[in-house]
Amino acid sequence: MPQIQRETGSTLSEINMVPFIDVVLVLLIIFMITAPILQSGIEVDVPKTKTVKELTEVRLVITIDRAQRIYLNDKPINIHDIGQQVVGQMKDPAHQAVYVRSDETVPFGSWATVVDALRQAGIQNISVVTQPLSERSQIK
Repeated sequence: MPQIQRETGSTLSEINMVPFIDVVLVLLIIFMITAPILQSGIEVDVPKTKTVKELTEVRLVITIDRAQRIYLNDKPINIHDIGQQVVGQMKDPAHQAVYVRSDETVPFGSWATVVDALRQAGIQNISVVTQPLSERSQIK
């Protein structure tokens, strides 16, 4: 019976894919963990209320953070330019809603200044973004 001899001194002709797959999976896990953090945008503690309406559409959002900086859709904006910028991004300023997110520590005067700038630009439908009260905070 003839025997087939195997060569033991052959070169490695295939690439080992296991280390590559390990690295790709680790990177995938890192991106899955960090992606929600990057999407959160500007950190604001909005006031808590009992009545909250869910947002179903993508709308223009103006944010006022703790340091009273103003953002239009996560981009910093000057208070003097806010009316022009918002009207420029809206199709129907008289009927479309603009949402205002404000940190609960922001003074009312700063919030009123932003709302006044929007009203002067002809925007009448302004909504305030709030967070629902949790069961724990209702008991206190």
